[in-house]
Amino acid sequence: MHNARAIKNMTIDSVWKEYRSALRAFLSSKVSSADAIDDLLQEILIKIHRNLHTVRDQKSIKSWLFQIANRTVIDFYRENGRLKEVELEDNLLLPEEDSETQRRLSACIEPFVNALPQESAALLKAIELEGQSQKSYATEHKIPYSTLKSRVQKGRSQLRKLFEDCCHFTHDSHGTVIDYVPKSKHHKNC
Repeated sequence: MHNARAIKNMTIDSVWKEYRSALRAFLSSKVSSADAIDDLLQEILIKIHRNLHTVRDQKSIKSWLFQIANRTVIDFYRENGRLKEVELEDNLLLPEEDSETQRRLSACIEPFVNALPQESAALLKAIELEGQSQKSYATEHKIPYSTLKSRVQKGRSQLRKLFEDCCHFTHDSHGTVIDYVPKSKHHKNC
């Protein structure tokens, strides 16, 4: 009964308000023309209006929306005769499968790590960027393993805070970052 009530509370306005910016960011990563992005957003909104009643579980709304967006982009390229230029497997995946976001964020990590206090920066560089195991780092630096684990967690929290100060993140149901939008181009680490 509770789930049925939640579905009734899903309106086109509430869904659009919650996911519009994430859909725009997704489209921006796939299509270069701002006018085309606006047109595609309009098409997606129409499809939402026509089909929102078919969604049975509010938890699936996000994946449903991005499936619509993905198909809309594919149709866009087909209609414009540019499908051959696009490698569907690499460029038109759902955000949950899109490793491009992870690659772009990975390129940003080192400047953020360097912005941390020196001890945290050295620790995360060795463990997160260079792949050294926590146990070998602890042994090499004569730090109790439990202490090192706490320092790694603290460093990760500091790093996460720097990222969150810089960008708005969209996460999938597993907590994985699937998209981001910079908060300001003037942030010193963005």
